[in-house]
This record gives sequence, structure tokens and C-alpha cells, in this order.
Amino acid sequence: MDKNSIWGLVIIGAILIGYTYLTKPSAEELKAIKTRDSIARVEQARDQQLETERFTAMKAIEAEKQKDPTHLQETFGVFSSAAAQKEEFITLENKLVKIKVSNKGGRIYSVQLKDYQTHDSLPLILWEGEKNRFGMSFYAENKPIDTQDLFFSSDAGFENIDASSQQKTLSMKLKASDDQYLEYVYTLAPDSYMLDFDIKVIGLNNIIARNQSNLTFNWQADIYGKEKGHKNENMYSALYYKHSEDDVDNLSEGGNDEEDIATQVKWIAFKQQFFTSALIAKNNFKGIKLKSVDMDEHSPILKNFSAEISLPYSGDVKESYPMQFYFGPNKYKTLRKYGKDIQLEKVINLGWGIFGWVNKYVVIEVFNFLEKYMSNYGLIILILTILIKLVLSPLTYKSYLSTAKMRVLKPQIDEINERIPKDKAMERQQATMGLYKKAGVNPMGGCLPMLVQFPILIALFRFFPSSIELRQKSFLWASDLSSYDSIMTLPWDIPWYGDHISLFCILMAVTNLVYTKMNGQMQTSNQMPGMQAMMYMMPVMFLVWFNNYASGLSYYYFIATLFTIVQTWAIRKWMVDDNKVLAMLEASKKKPVKKSKFQQRLEEAAKKKGFNAKK
Repeated sequence: MDKNSIWGLVIIGAILIGYTYLTKPSAEELKAIKTRDSIARVEQARDQQLETERFTAMKAIEAEKQKDPTHLQETFGVFSSAAAQKEEFITLENKLVKIKVSNKGGRIYSVQLKDYQTHDSLPLILWEGEKNRFGMSFYAENKPIDTQDLFFSSDAGFENIDASSQQKTLSMKLKASDDQYLEYVYTLAPDSYMLDFDIKVIGLNNIIARNQSNLTFNWQADIYGKEKGHKNENMYSALYYKHSEDDVDNLSEGGNDEEDIATQVKWIAFKQQFFTSALIAKNNFKGIKLKSVDMDEHSPILKNFSAEISLPYSGDVKESYPMQFYFGPNKYKTLRKYGKDIQLEKVINLGWGIFGWVNKYVVIEVFNFLEKYMSNYGLIILILTILIKLVLSPLTYKSYLSTAKMRVLKPQIDEINERIPKDKAMERQQATMGLYKKAGVNPMGGCLPMLVQFPILIALFRFFPSSIELRQKSFLWASDLSSYDSIMTLPWDIPWYGDHISLFCILMAVTNLVYTKMNGQMQTSNQMPGMQAMMYMMPVMFLVWFNNYASGLSYYYFIATLFTIVQTWAIRKWMVDDNKVLAMLEASKKKPVKKSKFQQRLEEAAKKKGFNAKK
């Protein structure tokens, strides 16, 4: 590293430190900010109280109005008797999930995953609340009906149904009469994240508008954050869907997005970083509208997802729409067991093409094998890293050997450059390539092994943030390997960096800096101006980029780079001697150069062309 590069890094570091210091609020400004925040909080609390009182009053007035039989008849027609009742809940559960069903709308009100908790040790609820929508909409007797506003009845009564030992079924009916009703049938098997959900339309053919060819099923939910890293979790949360005869697609993970899909769709999934709520058609959906709304970064809600699904209606006495819900973790093996044809595991973004193959058939398999023998995931990552580096060690050796060959030939290349002036660049290049050919050196030999390792690097970049196995697993100072490891909270937020310091990220940056310096010492020629400084800037950029990423990922890169440093040092000290490499190359230069078949054909063609020209 030359003096100019060192000064460049010092100046850049000074600028960053100076910018942070100069933009830091003074004590007076901090006090003023706190005062303004306190006043704002008081005013906000007062406004919220007034809004709550107004809402309560309006709700009371509306409730009284809703009790008026004339109003109910005018609004809901044959369903008026189901319009004014008291909301009650039925809990349907097994060993894995606890599903709360409301008689209002007959809908799934909330879903709790019993084996998981949020980052702050609260029960993990996928979605719940009055703002969420779940139900059918259609026209009956020329009146718009939304089932979420009406009350369903249950023959089982409103008691908890424990399905831990056997399959249980819950029927919820919205009745126009005893033989005219809309029915939701929920069936939960023991030890399963899958809930069967059937919609049945019985005897409503004379009530639902005859010109209505579709009934609309609406599903909308606020997606609350459950992990420590809000930004990171939001980045891996999106609305996914699978085309019936094609691959899985998704709405944008960042910002608002919506899409109308006319083709057949197998399933729709409200996917978060580690958990998913998915609605799966037994046949296929056709004609759906999807929407994803991004919330403010300070909101506890990450996104709002909504799906509007058109269900074909032919006006028969009995019609049925069989579906399934999956409420569970984004664990590859778990999702895979529910059917290869469904391909629900594709909500986990393991990377496209070769990157996904590396994760599916190598990383996940090795990871799951090691899980059987140890519970410390820090050690699992360590062993996984060492295994990968050992498998790739022949490529590391080949890469270093190629670099060593280029290095020992450097004096001869310098002699060519001195002998041939700069204005004869083509001649200089031909002489250099001729030297490489005689010595049997491939200038790209050091790059190709690195290119082979690249898919593994990218695959693991995808694997760690998506691996639920690392969620809430601690190692050393990291309390959660799926989130950042904060050893210090900063008094202010630094742009692009954050408000904390991650130690694994620092260790990763330091090892990358050491490896960059080691590589710089092995270079065979002077780099372009500024290139060396740019190489030294990469570890600094890693320090910024990875500060908010999963600590398991930073830990892996730290161990992998440290292992590579040790490998390189060992190869240089005991396996590759520059003098022996030079002697080997000199011996190769004395051997006759073998011409490739392609080169022989070119020379024969040139001779034939010259012979014809003489004639």
C-alpha cells in the first residue's frame, strides 16, 4: 500500500468522523429536541384521546342505529337476522397453531404459532384485529353484502376446540334460512400447520343476483414486525404468488405495489422474513387483484397485504370452493413436505439458478445434518465454513500457484516493457503473451478458481438472512444470529450505517483489510491509478453495508476470510517456493510449444492463401 493510498484512506476517515461530529446536535439542541418531543407526545396523546372519544361516541350511535329492524332489513335483506349480535370467539388449535375464529364474519381473527415468540418474548401472532379483512362480498336481492359485517352461527357453540389428538372440524354458517346459507368449514389436523378451508354456497341461487358470475373473496392483513431488525425484516417481507403452470413471483419488497393477474394462480402468500400465511387453491384461482402497501419505518406495521379473489359462480343450488391455509415458519423442509406440486417452499428466496441449487442441495443439506449432532449454531456455521473452505482448497491452491507464476515472471515482463516502447502496444502485448505461452502460464488461471467459488459466496449471502434455524439463536455476544449483533448503541443515527456497532461486522471488515493487503503484496504489476485505494475501500464499504445485516452472515464471512488468510500463508510458506516455480517455468520454456488444432488450421489456411497469392 503506497503513501498516497494511506493518505487517501486517512482523509476519507477524517471526513466521515468530521461529518458525524459536526452534524451531532449540541447539548442545547438535544434539550430543545427532547422538550419539543415531550410537547409533541402530550399533544399527540391528547389528540388520540379526543379521537378515541369521538370514535366511541360515533360507534355507540351507529350501534343503536344498527339495532333498528327497519334499517337492518333495508341494508341486509334476508340476512338481517345475522346483522345485530354479540361478537364471540372459538379457538381451534393443535400442538403447533392456535387459531381464533370470530362469529362476526365467521372469519379467522388471528393465528398464533405456539412454538415461536417475537424478539421481545411476546406470543407470535401472524395477524389479528378489526382492521384485517376476511370474507365474501356479493349482491343478494340487489343489496351489496359483505360477510365481514354479519354474524355466523356454529353448531358446535362458541367453545375452544382442541385438535391436538385428532382432526377437528368447525362449521360456521351465515343463514338466510335453515336450508339457505353460506358456510365456512375449517378442518385442522393434529401436528400440522395446514388448515383446510372450504367455502360452501347452499340454496342461495334464488337470493344471489342471477347475473352475478363471480363471488369475491377478500383477504387483507396488517403485517406487524416480529424481529429485532425492522429494516432487514421489511426487506425480506413481500406478497408472493405462484402461477399454476409457471414459477413463483412476488410484488415489490420495497415500496407500494399492486397487480391484476388474469392467469391461473395456485396460491397467494403473505410472506414475512421467517413466517408465512398462505391461501392455497385445491384447483386454481383465476382473476385476482394483489396489493402491497409499505408503512412508515417508525410504524410497528411493516406492510399491509391484500388479495381480492374472484370465485366463479354458476348459480347452482350447491357450490363449493375447497382451499387450504398454511400458517407457519419459512422452513425449507417443513414447506417441502406439504407437496412438491405446490412448491410452497419457493417463498424462501434462496437465489436463482445455480445459487439456489447450491443452497438447496449443498448448504441446507449440510446444515440440517450438523443440526442432528449439535445445538450451538455458531459452531455449526464454523464447521460449515471449514468444510466449504476445505472442499475449495484445491482451487485456492491453484489460484495461488497461478499468481506465483505471474509474480516470478514479472522481471521478464518488465524487461519486455523496457525493450519495446509504449507506442508499440500491440508488439509489447504479443511479446508478453508469447512469454506466457512458452512458460505454460495462463494469465486467467488465478481468476477462474475464484469464479467457481462465486456461486457459493452469493448462495450463502441469500441463505443466512432467510434461515429460520438461526432465528433467536445466540452465539458469544450475538443474541440473535438472524439479526445484527449490537455491542454498543450510538446516541444518534449515522446515515447508511445505523445507530449501533456490530462487532462481527467489524471483525469481517478487518480480516478483509488484512487479506486485501496480503493480495496487494503478491501483485505482479502496478495497478491502475486509484485501483489499489479502491480495493482498500471495499472493507470500509462492507463495514457500512453489513452493520444491519444478520450477524450470522458477518460471522461466516469473517471465519471464511480468516481461514483463507491462514490457507494463503501456509501455501506460501510450505507449499509454493518462488525459486522452484521459476525453475519449473524455465524448464517449460525449453520444451517445444504444442500448437492447438485450431491454431494449426489457421496456419494452414494462411499458407494456402499465400500460395494462391503467388500463383
